[in-house]
Amino acid sequence: MRHRLVTGIEQALGWSGPCALGGEFAVGSLHDPSLGTRLLTPQHLLDTVMRRSLAPPQVRCVRDGAEVASHEYLSEITTRRGQVLPMVAPAGLGRVLAAGATLVVDGLNRWDPTLEIACRALQWWAHETCQVNVYLTTRDSSGFALHWDDHDVLIVQLDGRKHWEVRGPSRLAPMFRDLDPNLEPPDEITWSGTLHQGDVLHIPRGYWHRASRADDGEGHSLHATFGLQQRTGIDLLTWLADQSARDQEVFRRDLPPVQAADQDGHAQDLRQATAALLSAMDIDQYRRWRQQRQGSARHVVTHGLFGAIDEVVAITEFPPLITREDGALRVAAAGTQLSLPARAEPAVRQLLSGHPVSIAEVAEDFDIDATKLAHVLLEEGLCAEVTDALRSGCSELAPSEFCSNTH
Repeated sequence: MRHRLVTGIEQALGWSGPCALGGEFAVGSLHDPSLGTRLLTPQHLLDTVMRRSLAPPQVRCVRDGAEVASHEYLSEITTRRGQVLPMVAPAGLGRVLAAGATLVVDGLNRWDPTLEIACRALQWWAHETCQVNVYLTTRDSSGFALHWDDHDVLIVQLDGRKHWEVRGPSRLAPMFRDLDPNLEPPDEITWSGTLHQGDVLHIPRGYWHRASRADDGEGHSLHATFGLQQRTGIDLLTWLADQSARDQEVFRRDLPPVQAADQDGHAQDLRQATAALLSAMDIDQYRRWRQQRQGSARHVVTHGLFGAIDEVVAITEFPPLITREDGALRVAAAGTQLSLPARAEPAVRQLLSGHPVSIAEVAEDFDIDATKLAHVLLEEGLCAEVTDALRSGCSELAPSEFCSNTH
């Protein structure tokens, strides 16, 4: 999948692929700053949150490092059947923002198709899960206090400007569940500066940072934080325990009672079995297993009830694995494994490219029953019907074109 956000981030940071993700702090600028407003505008953000039932922590307001009481910007709507739904109160939120505050919306990719597709493009690129949180700051308000994240982040300034301070880690590779609470930031500042529309930051896991519009007076800032949660050795060991250790009787046995005579012998058996597990450890196998079992994104399913399905788009969270085996084409993704005729490979690669694809054009280009093939991919949840929202989310960002990076 080709996407302007991914190529823009690579160019801005001087990267050639995702290998630098999680490495060193980096800052740069998109060649086309207007990309930010194509992804999201303040008005579109406010319209989005107004039309959904949301409550903290999905939506929050922060002023000078402290959360604003939710009753100032949320209300409850009671339906005629007595159901109570929390909703953003437009007038209340307007007053909070007019006074200076930061509106935080977590996981906006779940509701906005443009950001959903941007996150999927980053996932296909980095082979890690991605979520985007959005921050709209008004006037001279500051946001959260100096803190660190347990995942790598790519920050894109979409509109306005905001001042940032970044410091290095005080504990290498800290985790959400850890033995050290990691509460003391280092004194040395790695970078300090103001982001303007189109600027990009890469802040690796564990780096302390804060952002503010203090002393900026009038104006606003809108930025998106794309969080990518990379896998660790802890994840690999957990997978080994779940997928391999449970298959061996020695690991399933009860540990000997206290002071039992065979305690040392059982411990030795466990050490030997564990050593054998670790010696056979395959990181690539773990990555393939994880990516292939990840379910597809939520999508509209109509089964053609409202007319023929003309366009489809791949909606797997990671690139499908497409290989040839025993003269057949194998497709693995989203917990599904398909066996298809080998001659269908060019058409399959186009249908699973991550771009909106016309079924008729695939049929014409490859002289194949593309309707039948597309419906197989639809039924298995690897593709979705291209709705108006998905088409709009791809427009100018992930245009319809053949781009095979699905291997």
